[in-house]
Amino acid sequence: MITKPKVRRKAGSQSIPAAIQPSGGVQRATSSYLRDTRSGVIQSRPAFLREHRDDIRQAWDRSAALAMDLIQNSGRLKGACDQIIADTVGTELTLNPQPDLTGLGYDDKERADLINLIKRRWKMYAWNPAECDLRGKLTIPQMADIGIRWFIAYGESTGVLSYMSQAQRRRYGITTGTKMLMVPPHRLSQETRETEGLYQGVFHDENGRATHYRFNTRESGVNVTADYAARDARGRSLVLHAFDPMDATDVRGISLLAPTFRKHIQHEILDDATLQMAVLQTIYAICLTSEKPSADAFEALEALSAIDGASPLATEFLNYFSGSLNAAAESSISVNGDPTVSHFAPGEKLSFESVKVPGGEYLPFADSLSRDMARALGITFGGLTMNYSQATYSSVRMETSSLWPVVLRRRERIAAPHYQMPYESWLDEEIGEGRIPFKGGYEAFDANRDRVCWALWQGPAKPTADDGKAAKAATERISNGTTTLAQECADLGLDADEVFQQREIEHKRYINAGMPSPFMRNMPSDPASADDDDEPVPTPQVV
Repeated sequence: MITKPKVRRKAGSQSIPAAIQPSGGVQRATSSYLRDTRSGVIQSRPAFLREHRDDIRQAWDRSAALAMDLIQNSGRLKGACDQIIADTVGTELTLNPQPDLTGLGYDDKERADLINLIKRRWKMYAWNPAECDLRGKLTIPQMADIGIRWFIAYGESTGVLSYMSQAQRRRYGITTGTKMLMVPPHRLSQETRETEGLYQGVFHDENGRATHYRFNTRESGVNVTADYAARDARGRSLVLHAFDPMDATDVRGISLLAPTFRKHIQHEILDDATLQMAVLQTIYAICLTSEKPSADAFEALEALSAIDGASPLATEFLNYFSGSLNAAAESSISVNGDPTVSHFAPGEKLSFESVKVPGGEYLPFADSLSRDMARALGITFGGLTMNYSQATYSSVRMETSSLWPVVLRRRERIAAPHYQMPYESWLDEEIGEGRIPFKGGYEAFDANRDRVCWALWQGPAKPTADDGKAAKAATERISNGTTTLAQECADLGLDADEVFQQREIEHKRYINAGMPSPFMRNMPSDPASADDDDEPVPTPQVV
């Protein structure tokens, strides 16, 4: 019988070897965040945690200066800013009042009449610089355009609402007193004294609500610091400050271009280097190859002649090169209108080189930089570069669909406040001075101001890669009852009430003239046929 030998081992002794770190400690396997690679790539990137508003305060001046410099010296960025404005507001945002008149004695017809009157008077006010701008130079749509440009460059847009007295109005021959004054964001002070509730030019109360804004303005060539109240005694807004906060404690915005500075500058360096190489290769594309030695070789021959026994060899070399140079002196190379090439010296060869830059990696790398910038700016790659060479119907459609919510978000949060704030003050004045009648008078309006001033602002329609297919899709939605004419008009940037009124006028005009109305047709439209999906897809043109 074979028995297994028993070996006694001292208690506490190690039976399984452990992995030893280079420092001598025991390495324990973990599954936590930030597990680095062997190259230490994560550890090589320093990062520090602090409040986001502190990061903004430290980098605001530098980022704003860089953004303005890049925009002013880059046609591509200037075009990108124009594209963002066109996508966001088009020519203007159209007013669509949505007053809640419940309990104020209005029926449906009276409500519709009030809305139509507000629209007509607002249009005349918003497009008259003398009425809406304190300086008398800008319309409301132009102010919104400037506000979006400031948002791109500074990360925020600022303005102050003021009011002209009757005497001032008579001086300028105007009717309304509500005036908007756009103030550049760099005029908003960077001063910070947290013990007084002042942070980057904005005063806050104990609850963190903005109470005053400190602006550094210029009056008659003199710098003046003034504090403007955020609201008046009745709670009406007096200062416009539109920005897109990233953190709950943010007080100011930062340039939309801040994350793209490195990529844009790299792109400019790449373009400059590529252009310089191309120019140099174009100028020096004719190369003369020679076996003649350089000055260092002749110095070596002189040193060789000083060695005993080597002097005859050095003399023979010098005589050979002397003969070659004499032969080369009798020949010439001329590259002009009448190019001529004579015999070369022994060992010489003339070749013509082609430009080798940009290479095959230039376009992919440049496109990568451009896509990074386009994503940060919130526009399409084609909108930034005007390059549609690789675009297809499906890619354009998906690209537009993914970025359209970004456009709508920017429209609601950045552009719309430039319309809503002066609109609320203007409507308050119009009703207060009796130019727009309101049941119950100004007292009833003042008690229900937020309900009455509520409005929607409609912008341009979502761009489509194929207008025919987009129209058929809208017809299908209406036919299935999954949408309304008002919604479809809103998607096209149109006012449903104005469309209805214009169609009614044109319809009656045709009927009264004894002509068939173009608006009389079988409704709802037949659903789109299945064969439509087999239509050939248009190929985008290369720009």
